[in-house]
Amino acid sequence: MKKPGARPLIPPYPDTRPRALSVSELNHQARHLLESSFMQVWVEGELSSFSRPSSGHWYFSLKDQKCQIRCAMFRGANQRIRTLPKEGDQIRIRGKVTLYENRGDFQIIVEHLEPAGLGPLQQAFEALKMKLQAEGLFDPARKKPLPVTPRHIGVVTSPTGAAIHDILTVLARRCPAIPVTLYPTAVQGQAATADIVNAIDRAQRHGVADVLIIGRGGGSLEDLWCFNEEAVARAIAGCSIPTVSAVGHEVDVTIADFVADLRAPTPSAAAEKISPDQSQWLRRLAEQQLRLGQSARRLLLRLDQQLGHLAARLRDPRRELQDKAQRMDELDMRLNQAMNLKLQQQQLKTGHLAQRLGTQSPAKTLQNAGEQVQRLNERLNKAIRQNLRQQQEKLQLNAQTLNVVSPLATLGRGYAIVRDDKNRIVRSADQLSAGQAISARFGQGNVSAEVTKVNSVTE
Repeated sequence: MKKPGARPLIPPYPDTRPRALSVSELNHQARHLLESSFMQVWVEGELSSFSRPSSGHWYFSLKDQKCQIRCAMFRGANQRIRTLPKEGDQIRIRGKVTLYENRGDFQIIVEHLEPAGLGPLQQAFEALKMKLQAEGLFDPARKKPLPVTPRHIGVVTSPTGAAIHDILTVLARRCPAIPVTLYPTAVQGQAATADIVNAIDRAQRHGVADVLIIGRGGGSLEDLWCFNEEAVARAIAGCSIPTVSAVGHEVDVTIADFVADLRAPTPSAAAEKISPDQSQWLRRLAEQQLRLGQSARRLLLRLDQQLGHLAARLRDPRRELQDKAQRMDELDMRLNQAMNLKLQQQQLKTGHLAQRLGTQSPAKTLQNAGEQVQRLNERLNKAIRQNLRQQQEKLQLNAQTLNVVSPLATLGRGYAIVRDDKNRIVRSADQLSAGQAISARFGQGNVSAEVTKVNSVTE
């Protein structure tokens, strides 16, 4: 039941408006969207509003003709920049696009900063680098290997700079036994190029160093420029001693780094790279001593065991001599038996040979041979006589045949051989003429005549 004067209960209306973001949420989402969309960008423009608070961070703006953007470069990144930028510089930056949530400022966190265009020194650096690279002076195949354990280290640097102090400090800690020779030179200024070339030449003529460190501490591009000169580069490339370039800090790069046999980021790193660590040597020596002691103890133990086994196997020499004497007696008896047996075999063999020799006596052989010669001689004489009779009969038959066909036999039957005055046989009357001298041979005798008349066969 309602009370008098009470207001009726009305349910509240639901809130249908979209949920509103807080400023922090909006800025956080915008930052996430920017960072995921622009992972890393390069931007070029004019530097303005440059500030350096005591924290070491840099804050500035980058602008062009129409727009600008805020930039922050924290101390860890800007320490690598050797030349401090100034208002109005044209620069190129690399960084990440983000949002500073506390103020909602759109900005770039800069990781790298460099001049927008190459300056004269940088242009000269790139030109010489391309020239020497084309000549093959950077080729890894021409670089000389460094000694594993150098016997003597040469250093080409300033005698008053931090580089020689750092090198000597590292060498004193790692291996103080290695001698070091300093070839002093200027490492900055107009005279530095010729000084460095002369120092490298002195090191080669000195002939004691088997590795050469060439370098100096950090500085600007202008400070390090003598290590970008062509004369220094060619002196390092032509050096007969293996060379280590140690110029500036890790971020500094010079032409000397490319032509040297090894590049070290700092002078201290160069000393680290070429020197052995004596503490490691001492540890290895201690390990080797321990292993040698253990090996010696194992060897002595094994030899002691072998000696015990040999002592147990050792016999009384007198017993050994008795055994040897008995063995010699056995061998002597066996030798006599073998000799007697061999002698009997040889005697039996000699008897057999004597019997064979009797049957094959040389006198008997000569007698048989004489008888055979006599038989052969008789057969030869008989064959000769028979052959002579056959040859005589054949000769008589041939003589009879020859006599039958002989011209003399024809002449004996009443024919004659007529020759003319030139002793040619006349076979026809046509060969002669009246008054021509002729001769005729008969079976008995010759005649000479003169032709008085020639009767031709045709008449």
